[in-house]
Amino acid sequence: MPTPLPPELLNNEPEGFAWGVWHDRTPKLITQIKEAVPYGPAQRQGFDALEEEISSGLMQPLGDAAPERDLWVSWGEDYFGKPWIDTPFLWSESYFFRRVLEVTGYFAPGPWYGLDPFEPMKTAELSDPSLEPDLQALDSLSTPQDKLLASLWGNRADLVFHVGRTRGATHPETGGLIIDQSDQLWSHLGPDARVVVIADNAGREFLADLVLIDHLLGHDLAASVTLHLKPRPYYVSDATTADFVACLRRLSRTRGAAEQISARLRRAVAGGSLTLDTHDFYCSPWDYRRMPGDLAARLRSATITILKGDLNYRRLVGDRSWPATTDFAAVSAYFPSPVAALRTLKSDVVTGVDAATEAQLDASGLEWRTDGTHGLIQVAAMPGATGDGV
Repeated sequence: MPTPLPPELLNNEPEGFAWGVWHDRTPKLITQIKEAVPYGPAQRQGFDALEEEISSGLMQPLGDAAPERDLWVSWGEDYFGKPWIDTPFLWSESYFFRRVLEVTGYFAPGPWYGLDPFEPMKTAELSDPSLEPDLQALDSLSTPQDKLLASLWGNRADLVFHVGRTRGATHPETGGLIIDQSDQLWSHLGPDARVVVIADNAGREFLADLVLIDHLLGHDLAASVTLHLKPRPYYVSDATTADFVACLRRLSRTRGAAEQISARLRRAVAGGSLTLDTHDFYCSPWDYRRMPGDLAARLRSATITILKGDLNYRRLVGDRSWPATTDFAAVSAYFPSPVAALRTLKSDVVTGVDAATEAQLDASGLEWRTDGTHGLIQVAAMPGATGDGV
């Protein structure tokens, strides 16, 4: 029997994570975009109007000429005309990024057509001098578990999460893991495994993801990997095909392991063992329960699907007021393949935490659900669905 779904998380709880997103992070992000890209008066006025609408107005549909306007009107019929603060967090956050593309002229014929408004921030991430020592350190990152943890903790490098924050150095570690089911993940892998990786952020996190993918393909842990990317800019730093190319180029500029990884991944793409895929659903405002049949069919053929990051986790279990002790496998049982979630906690939602761990974390005084210092590796496996192991 399916697990009953609790209410969706809304934006209107002053103590909730979403409240801080709309009242602090979003205005800072709008300012950052305007400072990073030399937009003209029309775009700047559009951003000002959007910020005003979010803070004190009612949620409006896309403009009459916007692509997929009718689709978004049908999706938002329960939300348009309401204050942003009274709508679901996942839905409204996704819609905000769609509105950013409308404001900047991303879809409109003209000089700004197709320009990623977040590209300056992504480029700065890959150009950061502090990245070079991390890439040089790949020479000593040898075990599968090291690379898995690097991919997980790379999720801390989410650009939208760091808007308004001071970023510190991070390193692969296990101390912050509140759930570690990596053994179950490795058990699904082997020389015949067909792995899907649904990427999250570009930049540092994506570089670590590519290192992990290279290891899977090069050590008989996967016969093939299909890397699912966003079809357009989304959530500031979510990875697109352009970001994949940029990351391969960045790896190639560091001699040693990084350069070799870039070369091997290029050969894997050329040979077909690494393929890229995408779907418009990845830029929709829904959780994975509403994924269309053609995307579900692609995932159903996977030996295991690895979901990266916080947003994918929210979409997997649902951005809802789950008790932390809710069974992760039960709420993920609908997914069309065995699924592994690699996530740094940066929002309120979490499942699968045992009661003792939850009590200890709550007593610590830390904002452990949202501060990016804790992570998890969770696996929901279909009966009998295993590979050959590490």
